[in-house]
Amino acid sequence: MNLNLQDKIIIVTGGAKGIGEGISTVLAAEGAIPVIIGRNEEDNLKTVDAIRAAGGQVHQFVAELTQPDDCKRAVEQTLAQFGRIDGLVNNAGVNDGVGLENGSYEGFLASLHKNLVHYYLMAHHALPALKASKGAIVNIGSKVAETGQGNTSAYAAANGGRNALTREWAVELLPYGIRVNCVVVAESWTPLYASWIKTLPNPDEKLKQIVSKIPLEHRMTTPEELANAVAFLLSDKSSHTTGQLIHVDGGYTHLDRSITD
Repeated sequence: MNLNLQDKIIIVTGGAKGIGEGISTVLAAEGAIPVIIGRNEEDNLKTVDAIRAAGGQVHQFVAELTQPDDCKRAVEQTLAQFGRIDGLVNNAGVNDGVGLENGSYEGFLASLHKNLVHYYLMAHHALPALKASKGAIVNIGSKVAETGQGNTSAYAAANGGRNALTREWAVELLPYGIRVNCVVVAESWTPLYASWIKTLPNPDEKLKQIVSKIPLEHRMTTPEELANAVAFLLSDKSSHTTGQLIHVDGGYTHLDRSITD
């Protein structure tokens, strides 16, 4: 299916690694021009080189998204380079384990800046350009907002906020024809996931246990599968879809656990 994304300028925060890398790669394969926003230029350029080697177009800017001025600058740099923004993918974040019992005020607020505040700031600064292009926003969320996980209050709160902002922005931006949706992730193998699983007792056994509970094919969702959903939601093929929380998770969040036994 031709998604009509040719030459569309789409910002992807955290677009150099993990799910973000998958999104950037799929968008470039569809003919779009992903603009990777990430804190580590080496990581950014590694993904840029891989996409260009495959024949795609891509650009990158370095930004520390926990810093409000960097969010604004990333949007300004994109506009200075391309003159337009057709889509925004809010993806950057980390499940940083700031819990209720073991957390703190400082840690909680820092986690919200890592995982939620820049979603707002990137959309706020990109909005005039998105209004001009009638672009689309896709937020990346986590099932943790719906299921809980334990010992990750800040990340759960941030993802609850992502879900709520998706619905709120979908309403606020109706007059401009800007669609806003969220792709909700459950279990997807990424460098961050690999680091997290190693922090648990008996990580290999825990990983087998998790995978066994994923109803569809008893495997993790790939970054490419998540990226395919993002590309569709950015495209005019989903022209009447807005305010939706799309779970791309092999049924992990909602299907009856008894079917996995």
